Amino acid sequence: MTLAPHIASARILLACRDLPALLAFLTETVGLQLERIFPAEAPAVADLHGFGLALRLSTEEPLPSTPPVLQLLCDRTALPAGTPDVLHGPEGWQVRLLDSAIRVEVPDGRQSLVISRLPPAAEDSPYDGPAWTVGRAGMRYRDLLPNRFGGRFVVSHIAIVEGGVVPDYVHYHHVRFQMIYCLAGWVRLVYEDQGEPFILRAGDCVLQPPTLRHRVLEASPGLEVLEIGSPAVHETCVDAELLLPNGPAQPGRRYGGQHFVRHVAAESAESWRPADATVGTEACDVGITAATAGLARVHAVRAAAGYRARTRHDGEFRLLYLRGGSLSLQHPTLGQHSLATGDCVVMPAGEEFELRSDEGFAAVEVGL
Repeated sequence: MTLAPHIASARILLACRDLPALLAFLTETVGLQLERIFPAEAPAVADLHGFGLALRLSTEEPLPSTPPVLQLLCDRTALPAGTPDVLHGPEGWQVRLLDSAIRVEVPDGRQSLVISRLPPAAEDSPYDGPAWTVGRAGMRYRDLLPNRFGGRFVVSHIAIVEGGVVPDYVHYHHVRFQMIYCLAGWVRLVYEDQGEPFILRAGDCVLQPPTLRHRVLEASPGLEVLEIGSPAVHETCVDAELLLPNGPAQPGRRYGGQHFVRHVAAESAESWRPADATVGTEACDVGITAATAGLARVHAVRAAAGYRARTRHDGEFRLLYLRGGSLSLQHPTLGQHSLATGDCVVMPAGEEFELRSDEGFAAVEVGL
Protein backbone atom coordinates (compact mmCIF):
# COMPACT_ATOMS: atom_id res chain seq x y z
CA MET A 1 0.00 0.00 0.00
CA THR A 2 1.17 3.54 -0.71
CA LEU A 3 -0.26 6.85 0.45
CA ALA A 4 0.95 8.69 -2.65
CA PRO A 5 -2.42 8.94 -4.49
CA HIS A 6 -4.01 10.56 -1.43
CA ILE A 7 -1.33 13.15 -0.58
CA ALA A 8 -1.70 16.73 -1.84
CA SER A 9 1.65 18.14 -0.67
CA ALA A 10 4.35 17.81 1.99
CA ARG A 11 6.21 20.10 4.38
CA ILE A 12 8.82 19.82 7.13
CA LEU A 13 7.90 20.92 10.65
CA LEU A 14 10.71 22.75 12.48
CA ALA A 15 10.65 24.29 15.94
CA CYS A 16 12.01 27.73 16.81
CA ARG A 17 12.04 30.27 19.65
CA ASP A 18 12.21 33.63 17.89
CA LEU A 19 9.88 33.41 14.91
CA PRO A 20 10.29 37.03 13.64
CA ALA A 21 14.10 36.79 13.61
CA LEU A 22 14.10 33.44 11.84
CA LEU A 23 11.53 34.63 9.31
CA ALA A 24 13.67 37.66 8.46
CA PHE A 25 16.71 35.44 7.89
CA LEU A 26 14.90 32.90 5.74
CA THR A 27 13.00 35.42 3.61
CA GLU A 28 15.43 38.34 3.30
CA THR A 29 18.77 36.49 3.26
CA VAL A 30 17.94 33.02 1.97
CA GLY A 31 15.05 33.95 -0.32
CA LEU A 32 12.21 31.70 0.85
CA GLN A 33 8.67 33.02 0.37
CA LEU A 34 6.30 33.50 3.31
CA GLU A 35 3.02 31.75 2.55
CA ARG A 36 0.96 32.11 5.75
CA ILE A 37 1.38 33.14 9.38
CA PHE A 38 -0.92 32.87 12.43
CA PRO A 39 -2.39 33.87 14.81
CA ALA A 40 -2.25 37.50 13.77
CA GLU A 41 -2.11 38.96 17.29
CA ALA A 42 0.82 36.77 18.40
CA PRO A 43 2.36 34.83 15.48
CA ALA A 44 3.50 31.34 16.51
CA VAL A 45 3.33 29.41 13.23
CA ALA A 46 4.55 30.35 9.74
CA ASP A 47 4.65 28.46 6.45
CA LEU A 48 7.33 29.15 3.86
CA HIS A 49 8.23 27.69 0.49
CA GLY A 50 10.91 28.01 -2.15
CA PHE A 51 13.45 26.01 -4.18
CA GLY A 52 11.15 22.96 -4.05
CA LEU A 53 11.09 23.08 -0.25
CA ALA A 54 8.12 23.65 2.10
CA LEU A 55 8.68 24.49 5.77
CA ARG A 56 6.43 25.10 8.75
CA LEU A 57 8.07 27.00 11.61
CA SER A 58 6.45 26.76 15.03
CA THR A 59 7.18 28.11 18.47
CA GLU A 60 4.77 25.54 19.88
CA GLU A 61 6.99 22.52 19.18
CA PRO A 62 9.85 21.29 21.42
CA LEU A 63 13.22 22.58 20.27
CA PRO A 64 15.59 20.04 18.65
CA SER A 65 18.91 19.19 20.26
CA THR A 66 20.71 20.08 17.01
CA PRO A 67 19.83 23.19 14.94
CA PRO A 68 18.55 22.52 11.40
CA VAL A 69 20.80 22.59 8.34
CA LEU A 70 19.44 23.53 4.90
CA GLN A 71 21.40 22.66 1.77
CA LEU A 72 20.86 24.90 -1.27
CA LEU A 73 22.20 23.61 -4.58
CA CYS A 74 23.40 26.32 -6.94
CA ASP A 75 25.96 27.40 -9.50
CA ARG A 76 28.59 28.62 -7.08
CA THR A 77 30.54 30.34 -9.83
CA ALA A 78 27.56 32.67 -10.43
CA LEU A 79 27.18 33.76 -6.79
CA PRO A 80 28.19 37.30 -5.82
CA ALA A 81 31.86 37.64 -4.98
CA GLY A 82 32.57 36.94 -1.32
CA THR A 83 29.48 34.79 -0.73
CA PRO A 84 30.39 32.39 2.08
CA ASP A 85 29.91 28.64 1.86
CA VAL A 86 27.69 28.68 4.95
CA LEU A 87 25.10 31.27 6.00
CA HIS A 88 24.54 31.39 9.76
CA GLY A 89 21.10 32.30 11.02
CA PRO A 90 19.34 32.72 14.38
CA GLU A 91 19.26 29.85 16.87
CA GLY A 92 22.22 28.10 15.24
CA TRP A 93 20.55 27.58 11.86
CA GLN A 94 22.88 26.90 8.92
CA VAL A 95 22.27 27.28 5.20
CA ARG A 96 25.00 25.54 3.20
CA LEU A 97 25.53 26.56 -0.42
CA LEU A 98 26.57 23.55 -2.48
CA ASP A 99 27.52 23.31 -6.13
CA SER A 100 24.68 21.69 -8.09
CA ALA A 101 27.07 20.31 -10.71
CA ILE A 102 27.98 16.68 -9.99
CA ARG A 103 31.73 16.18 -10.08
CA VAL A 104 33.28 12.76 -9.81
CA GLU A 105 36.00 12.95 -7.17
CA VAL A 106 38.69 10.31 -7.69
CA PRO A 107 41.01 10.02 -4.67
CA ASP A 108 44.72 9.45 -5.10
CA GLY A 109 45.37 5.73 -5.27
CA ARG A 110 47.47 3.79 -2.79
CA GLN A 111 48.29 0.51 -4.48
CA SER A 112 49.15 -2.75 -2.74
CA LEU A 113 48.97 -6.47 -3.33
CA VAL A 114 45.43 -7.59 -2.47
CA ILE A 115 44.31 -11.23 -2.65
CA SER A 116 40.70 -12.22 -2.00
CA ARG A 117 39.83 -15.88 -1.72
CA LEU A 118 36.43 -17.42 -2.36
CA PRO A 119 35.21 -18.64 1.04
CA PRO A 120 33.97 -22.22 1.46
CA ALA A 121 30.26 -22.49 0.74
CA ALA A 122 27.99 -22.61 3.78
CA GLU A 123 25.77 -25.67 4.17
CA ASP A 124 22.50 -23.82 3.58
CA SER A 125 23.70 -21.17 1.11
CA PRO A 126 26.99 -20.38 -0.64
CA TYR A 127 26.25 -16.67 -0.13
CA ASP A 128 25.95 -16.69 3.65
CA GLY A 129 28.79 -16.04 6.05
CA PRO A 130 30.93 -13.06 7.04
CA ALA A 131 32.41 -12.58 3.56
CA TRP A 132 28.97 -11.68 2.13
CA THR A 133 26.78 -8.68 2.93
CA VAL A 134 23.29 -7.72 1.77
CA GLY A 135 23.31 -4.67 -0.50
CA ARG A 136 20.93 -2.74 -2.76
CA ALA A 137 17.81 -4.62 -3.96
CA GLY A 138 18.67 -7.58 -1.70
CA MET A 139 21.76 -8.59 -3.66
CA ARG A 140 24.71 -10.30 -1.91
CA TYR A 141 28.07 -8.55 -2.07
CA ARG A 142 31.61 -9.91 -1.52
CA ASP A 143 34.24 -7.18 -1.27
CA LEU A 144 37.31 -8.09 -3.34
CA LEU A 145 39.26 -4.90 -2.60
CA PRO A 146 38.69 -4.01 1.07
CA ASN A 147 41.28 -1.22 1.13
CA ARG A 148 39.71 0.38 -2.00
CA PHE A 149 43.19 1.60 -3.02
CA GLY A 150 42.49 4.70 -0.93
CA GLY A 151 38.97 5.13 -2.36
CA ARG A 152 39.98 4.95 -6.02
CA PHE A 153 38.36 1.59 -6.88
CA VAL A 154 35.67 -0.80 -5.69
CA VAL A 155 35.58 -4.45 -6.77
CA SER A 156 32.55 -6.54 -5.89
CA HIS A 157 31.52 -10.14 -6.40
CA ILE A 158 27.71 -9.85 -6.51
CA ALA A 159 25.17 -12.67 -6.32
CA ILE A 160 21.40 -12.96 -6.55
CA VAL A 161 20.34 -16.01 -4.56
CA GLU A 162 16.80 -16.97 -5.52
CA GLY A 163 16.45 -15.45 -8.96
CA GLY A 164 13.28 -14.19 -10.59
CA VAL A 165 12.16 -10.58 -10.91
CA VAL A 166 14.69 -8.18 -9.39
CA PRO A 167 13.21 -5.25 -7.37
CA ASP A 168 15.29 -2.72 -9.27
CA TYR A 169 14.43 0.67 -10.81
CA VAL A 170 15.78 2.83 -13.62
CA HIS A 171 18.97 4.36 -12.27
CA TYR A 172 22.41 5.61 -13.25
CA HIS A 173 25.80 6.20 -11.65
CA HIS A 174 28.15 9.16 -11.45
CA VAL A 175 31.35 7.23 -12.10
CA ARG A 176 34.59 7.42 -14.00
CA PHE A 177 34.56 3.73 -14.92
CA GLN A 178 32.16 0.84 -14.33
CA MET A 179 31.89 -2.62 -15.84
CA ILE A 180 30.02 -5.85 -15.12
CA TYR A 181 31.27 -9.31 -16.06
CA CYS A 182 28.87 -12.27 -15.71
CA LEU A 183 30.52 -15.17 -13.87
CA ALA A 184 27.61 -17.61 -13.53
CA GLY A 185 23.93 -17.83 -14.43
CA TRP A 186 22.17 -15.11 -16.41
CA VAL A 187 20.60 -11.69 -15.90
CA ARG A 188 18.18 -9.73 -18.08
CA LEU A 189 19.07 -6.05 -18.41
CA VAL A 190 17.81 -3.01 -20.28
CA TYR A 191 19.82 0.12 -21.10
CA GLU A 192 18.97 3.60 -22.31
CA ASP A 193 19.32 3.97 -26.11
CA GLN A 194 20.36 0.31 -26.49
CA GLY A 195 17.11 -1.20 -27.75
CA GLU A 196 15.20 -4.08 -26.22
CA PRO A 197 16.21 -5.90 -23.01
CA PHE A 198 18.85 -8.60 -23.43
CA ILE A 199 20.32 -11.45 -21.42
CA LEU A 200 23.86 -11.36 -20.07
CA ARG A 201 25.24 -14.88 -19.64
CA ALA A 202 28.39 -16.33 -18.09
CA GLY A 203 31.38 -14.94 -19.96
CA ASP A 204 29.50 -11.89 -21.23
CA CYS A 205 30.22 -8.37 -20.00
CA VAL A 206 29.06 -4.78 -20.34
CA LEU A 207 30.66 -1.39 -19.95
CA GLN A 208 28.30 1.03 -18.20
CA PRO A 209 29.38 4.56 -19.17
CA PRO A 210 28.82 7.45 -16.73
CA THR A 211 25.13 8.44 -16.33
CA LEU A 212 23.81 5.74 -18.71
CA ARG A 213 20.34 4.81 -17.44
CA HIS A 214 19.71 1.11 -16.91
CA ARG A 215 17.69 -1.43 -14.97
CA VAL A 216 18.09 -5.04 -13.84
CA LEU A 217 14.88 -6.90 -14.73
CA GLU A 218 15.30 -10.52 -13.69
CA ALA A 219 17.96 -13.09 -12.98
CA SER A 220 18.55 -16.80 -12.70
CA PRO A 221 18.98 -18.38 -9.27
CA GLY A 222 22.64 -18.16 -8.31
CA LEU A 223 23.51 -15.33 -10.68
CA GLU A 224 27.05 -14.11 -10.03
CA VAL A 225 28.75 -11.07 -11.54
CA LEU A 226 32.01 -9.21 -11.08
CA GLU A 227 31.54 -5.43 -10.85
CA ILE A 228 34.43 -2.95 -10.93
CA GLY A 229 33.96 0.77 -10.45
CA SER A 230 35.94 3.96 -9.96
CA PRO A 231 35.78 5.85 -7.68
CA ALA A 232 34.90 3.46 -4.86
CA VAL A 233 32.17 5.71 -3.45
CA HIS A 234 29.87 7.00 -6.17
CA GLU A 235 26.29 8.14 -6.39
CA THR A 236 23.46 5.93 -7.64
CA CYS A 237 20.66 8.19 -8.89
CA VAL A 238 17.06 7.19 -9.63
CA ASP A 239 15.39 8.31 -12.85
CA ALA A 240 11.67 8.00 -12.13
CA GLU A 241 10.64 9.61 -15.43
CA LEU A 242 12.40 7.45 -18.01
CA LEU A 243 10.76 4.23 -19.17
CA LEU A 244 13.05 1.54 -20.60
CA PRO A 245 13.36 0.45 -23.33
CA ASN A 246 13.15 3.96 -24.77
CA GLY A 247 13.32 3.42 -28.53
CA PRO A 248 15.70 2.25 -31.26
CA ALA A 249 19.31 1.51 -30.35
CA GLN A 250 21.89 4.29 -30.69
CA PRO A 251 25.11 2.29 -30.30
CA GLY A 252 27.39 5.22 -31.11
CA ARG A 253 26.02 7.60 -28.49
CA ARG A 254 28.59 8.66 -25.91
CA TYR A 255 28.10 9.30 -22.21
CA GLY A 256 30.89 11.07 -20.38
CA GLY A 257 33.22 10.36 -23.31
CA GLN A 258 32.44 6.62 -23.38
CA HIS A 259 30.01 4.47 -25.29
CA PHE A 260 28.11 1.36 -24.22
CA VAL A 261 29.72 -2.03 -24.85
CA ARG A 262 28.08 -5.44 -24.73
CA HIS A 263 30.46 -8.35 -25.21
CA VAL A 264 28.83 -11.71 -25.99
CA ALA A 265 31.19 -14.60 -25.27
CA ALA A 266 29.33 -17.01 -27.54
CA GLU A 267 30.02 -14.72 -30.51
CA SER A 268 33.72 -14.15 -29.80
CA ALA A 269 35.31 -17.39 -30.98
CA GLU A 270 37.24 -15.57 -33.70
CA SER A 271 38.36 -12.76 -31.37
CA TRP A 272 40.88 -14.79 -29.37
CA ARG A 273 44.52 -13.95 -30.08
CA PRO A 274 47.87 -15.07 -28.63
CA ALA A 275 48.30 -13.05 -25.43
CA ASP A 276 52.09 -13.01 -25.16
CA ALA A 277 55.13 -15.00 -26.07
CA THR A 278 54.02 -17.88 -23.86
CA VAL A 279 52.79 -20.81 -25.97
CA GLY A 280 49.12 -21.66 -25.39
CA THR A 281 48.13 -18.31 -23.89
CA GLU A 282 45.24 -16.46 -25.50
CA ALA A 283 43.26 -13.30 -24.78
CA CYS A 284 40.00 -11.87 -26.06
CA ASP A 285 39.59 -8.08 -26.09
CA VAL A 286 35.98 -7.33 -25.08
CA GLY A 287 35.97 -3.86 -26.67
CA ILE A 288 36.25 -1.69 -23.58
CA THR A 289 39.63 -0.23 -24.55
CA ALA A 290 38.18 1.48 -27.62
CA ALA A 291 34.93 2.42 -25.86
CA THR A 292 36.79 4.26 -23.07
CA ALA A 293 39.35 5.91 -25.40
CA GLY A 294 42.14 3.89 -23.78
CA LEU A 295 41.19 4.50 -20.13
CA ALA A 296 40.64 0.80 -19.44
CA ARG A 297 41.44 -2.54 -21.02
CA VAL A 298 39.54 -5.72 -20.27
CA HIS A 299 40.36 -9.20 -21.58
CA ALA A 300 39.16 -12.72 -21.11
CA VAL A 301 42.36 -14.75 -20.85
CA ARG A 302 43.15 -18.47 -20.87
CA ALA A 303 46.38 -20.39 -20.57
CA ALA A 304 47.31 -24.00 -21.17
CA ALA A 305 48.98 -26.29 -18.66
CA GLY A 306 52.61 -25.46 -17.95
CA TYR A 307 52.07 -21.69 -18.15
CA ARG A 308 55.10 -19.63 -17.10
CA ALA A 309 55.44 -15.86 -17.41
CA ARG A 310 56.76 -12.72 -15.79
CA THR A 311 54.51 -9.70 -15.60
CA ARG A 312 54.38 -6.15 -14.28
CA HIS A 313 52.34 -3.05 -14.98
CA ASP A 314 52.85 0.70 -14.56
CA GLY A 315 49.20 1.77 -14.48
CA GLU A 316 46.85 2.54 -11.61
CA PHE A 317 45.07 -0.82 -11.45
CA ARG A 318 45.46 -4.42 -12.60
CA LEU A 319 43.17 -7.27 -11.57
CA LEU A 320 42.98 -10.97 -12.33
CA TYR A 321 39.86 -12.92 -11.34
CA LEU A 322 40.28 -16.66 -11.76
CA ARG A 323 37.26 -18.27 -13.43
CA GLY A 324 38.84 -21.73 -13.56
CA GLY A 325 42.06 -23.63 -13.01
CA SER A 326 44.83 -22.45 -10.74
CA LEU A 327 47.60 -19.87 -10.73
CA SER A 328 50.51 -19.05 -8.44
CA LEU A 329 52.26 -15.70 -8.07
CA GLN A 330 55.73 -15.24 -6.70
CA HIS A 331 57.51 -12.03 -5.72
CA PRO A 332 60.87 -11.70 -3.93
CA THR A 333 59.45 -9.58 -1.09
CA LEU A 334 55.66 -9.94 -1.39
CA GLY A 335 55.80 -13.72 -1.15
CA GLN A 336 54.25 -16.64 -2.99
CA HIS A 337 50.48 -16.96 -3.33
CA SER A 338 48.30 -19.64 -4.90
CA LEU A 339 44.95 -18.84 -6.51
CA ALA A 340 42.06 -21.18 -7.24
CA THR A 341 38.70 -20.71 -8.98
CA GLY A 342 36.84 -17.73 -7.53
CA ASP A 343 39.98 -16.09 -6.14
CA CYS A 344 41.07 -12.61 -7.15
CA VAL A 345 44.36 -10.72 -7.11
CA VAL A 346 45.01 -7.00 -7.59
CA MET A 347 48.68 -6.34 -8.29
CA PRO A 348 50.50 -3.09 -7.47
CA ALA A 349 52.31 -1.10 -10.15
CA GLY A 350 56.05 -1.30 -10.60
CA GLU A 351 56.40 -4.81 -9.17
CA GLU A 352 57.36 -7.82 -11.28
CA PHE A 353 55.63 -11.11 -10.50
CA GLU A 354 56.43 -14.59 -11.72
CA LEU A 355 53.24 -16.43 -12.74
CA ARG A 356 52.94 -20.22 -12.92
CA SER A 357 50.11 -22.63 -13.67
CA ASP A 358 50.63 -26.36 -13.96
CA GLU A 359 47.05 -27.13 -15.00
CA GLY A 360 46.24 -23.91 -16.88
CA PHE A 361 43.60 -21.34 -16.04
CA ALA A 362 40.86 -19.05 -17.34
CA ALA A 363 40.55 -15.53 -15.97
CA VAL A 364 39.22 -12.02 -16.38
CA GLU A 365 41.95 -9.37 -16.61
CA VAL A 366 41.14 -5.69 -16.02
CA GLY A 367 43.62 -2.82 -16.18
CA LEU A 368 43.37 0.97 -16.07
